[in-house]
Amino acid sequence: MEFKGTSKYVAPRELQIAVNAAVHLQKPLLVKGEPGTGKTLLAHEIAKALKKPLITWHIKSTTLAQQGLYEYDAVSRLRDSQLGGENVDNIEHYIKKGKLWEAFSAKESVVLLIDEIDKADPSLPNSLLEVLGNGGFDVPLVDLKDGQESVGQKGNPPLVIITTNDERELPPAFVRRCLVLHLKVDEADLANWLKQRVRTHINESKCSDAVLLEAAQQLRADRDRAKAQGMIKPGLSEYIDLITAL
Repeated sequence: MEFKGTSKYVAPRELQIAVNAAVHLQKPLLVKGEPGTGKTLLAHEIAKALKKPLITWHIKSTTLAQQGLYEYDAVSRLRDSQLGGENVDNIEHYIKKGKLWEAFSAKESVVLLIDEIDKADPSLPNSLLEVLGNGGFDVPLVDLKDGQESVGQKGNPPLVIITTNDERELPPAFVRRCLVLHLKVDEADLANWLKQRVRTHINESKCSDAVLLEAAQQLRADRDRAKAQGMIKPGLSEYIDLITAL
């Protein structure tokens, strides 16, 4: 099964090639683009089109790589041992599975979305290199099955989609491990570009061409002004919200 876009997400040929290459090569797809270009929505539509469950790991500035794997609650175990708890000898009771654990141990292939990885410290993508490359990771604390200590299904790996707003440069070694897709704004034809983006949020028939044209003209003017003054370009998502409101 190949991704060709959906009724809600029109996928250009270049985008289809990138997604399907990631599927067949079993490599992470790193999707770049400023807010509003549809990076997160793309992951949702890929999962829907390929009929795969979607697991989402939202990244924050405080997120650590270990949280994506698992977390061992040693404090709770110590407390229970002091109070005579029943589950003290069962270490699995004190392990919280992360999103990567869920994705790599799923019975069927899933789509794993690692959303806005550029928000995290650079140590996070570096820590994920081995996990994504090996298709799994070790859990030395627990005998998972028949004495094994690793999580991963090499024969049924997840499709990993990673998004970034390019707010922070990612480590080169991490980027090389991925297939890179850059969702760019069509500056030459903003009206049609906005029309495609609006389709994903509201019924296209409810949005007149006049509104789209006016919004595109305002967007171009604001972006040109920001560029001339050396300022950050205004976010696209705000313009989509404006069109939706109108």
